[in-house]
Amino acid sequence: MRYILMVLVSVFGAMAQAQSMETIRLADDLGTILGSEKVCNLTYNQDAIAFWIDIKVPPEDMTFASTLSMMTEGTAFRLQDVSESTRTAHCRSVERTAKHYGFIE
Repeated sequence: MRYILMVLVSVFGAMAQAQSMETIRLADDLGTILGSEKVCNLTYNQDAIAFWIDIKVPPEDMTFASTLSMMTEGTAFRLQDVSESTRTAHCRSVERTAKHYGFIE
């Protein structure tokens, strides 16, 4: 686990030099929501996700998709071995945010 985190930090550091912090923040935010979908037993509205990206991510941003993939996979991996209380708190927060953006009703 420690090795994986060190690799992610190294990759994240290198990526930060090549792209804006805003891209990273957006990808991290959406990646947290998307990476939580399975563990939180949620089903998202695909059109709402597409709309969020259309509104938030500049169309010329070629790094967003790859950063989003990394953040989504990282969230899903991190959530595999969390306590029930951590999962409850995390999923409640994700559910509220997903509802706010119309990803769920």
